[in-house]
Amino acid sequence: MSDGIHIVDVDLGERCYPIIIGPGVMKEPSNLLPYCSEDQVMIVTNETVAPLYLDQLKQTLQGVEVHVTLLPDGEEHKSLQTAETIFDHLLEVPCDRTTTLIALGGGVVGDIAGFVAGCYQRGIDFIQIPTTLLSQVDSSVGGKTGVNHSMGKNMIGLFHQPKCVIADTEVLSTLPARELSAGLAEVIKYGLISDSAFFSWLETHIEGVLNLESDLVAYAIERSCRTKGEVVAADEREGGQRALLNLGHTFGHAIEAAEGYGVHLHGEAVAMGTIMAADLSFRLGWLESEEVARIANLYQRAGLPVIPPQELTAEDYLRLMAVDKKVKKGIIRLILLKKIGEAEIVSDYTTAQLKATLDSFSKACRLSCHRLLARILLRAPSADIIFGLFAPRGMFAHFDDFRQKKQQSRHPAARR
Repeated sequence: MSDGIHIVDVDLGERCYPIIIGPGVMKEPSNLLPYCSEDQVMIVTNETVAPLYLDQLKQTLQGVEVHVTLLPDGEEHKSLQTAETIFDHLLEVPCDRTTTLIALGGGVVGDIAGFVAGCYQRGIDFIQIPTTLLSQVDSSVGGKTGVNHSMGKNMIGLFHQPKCVIADTEVLSTLPARELSAGLAEVIKYGLISDSAFFSWLETHIEGVLNLESDLVAYAIERSCRTKGEVVAADEREGGQRALLNLGHTFGHAIEAAEGYGVHLHGEAVAMGTIMAADLSFRLGWLESEEVARIANLYQRAGLPVIPPQELTAEDYLRLMAVDKKVKKGIIRLILLKKIGEAEIVSDYTTAQLKATLDSFSKACRLSCHRLLARILLRAPSADIIFGLFAPRGMFAHFDDFRQKKQQSRHPAARR
């Protein structure tokens, strides 16, 4: 590490590649040119990112023949039809197997471009230049590429590793606040699944990260990428451990599919899905109520929604979750939390336990809770109501237990 630049290597043997993190790293030709296989590149970007960073990238690539494919912006365009427009342009140029494809954009651009790179002439090199926090810490790393189907997210795709990832922290300054928060959903995830110390660090520094304090942002990205890189190196094709990276995603993908892609940002859906996973983990006797409270509180402080769509029923969730990629022999395998910092792939929960969690977040079950919540709000200090903003019926168990313990901590005599 030097001059605020961090490098994390994803150790895949001969296919090892660096993640280069720091301010201005996209402007440095030595970070890019060694990974361009020949003197021709195809940049894939979208109509939002192009006016901000396309010229800058072209300047970095001086001396290289550059072609550009411009895509519409939004998750709703993550489709085979959009991928076909890139294939068309590659063939029209024409581009051969020595062309390097560069993805300049967020997760949607990176996933589509990587998918095209993996398919075109049975595979060409590509480079990821993620421009959102979520794509810098998650989707650009690990080689998962693909497009959505109307029946499920990322149902059509392949594994195709990039030659390098350029995570320029300066680009985050143009990111809307909502997008920045969405990226923090994945950052928080890394603390939850395997790094309780990082989760605690985020509890201390989350406002600084939201304010884009340079050192804090770079550290959060590096630690997230290091965790993901280690998981990918150990289980590239998601045969086991890599599935832990999907904490909250099975519930979250169901929300995205039900609401329509683009209604919620991916990170927002993951945040809501993680709250549901935490609820089920509590029901299984693993998470303590204080841990559920800490998780919900950190997501809220990060500016993320924690209330799943009220109109979805348990039956809606079960139907949509049944097409999740982690389903095996008809059983929905879920990523749940034994504690903060330890996740597990779980399939031996009961249908009743899962349905209880799903029911607890439905509109019908919420109505009586909101009446109860109103009464609680009238007599409880705001500091006590960690769950006061969203508390569905099943979550009052966490709230009541947590509030009781907080009252005891204020009044030691109550513990005797």
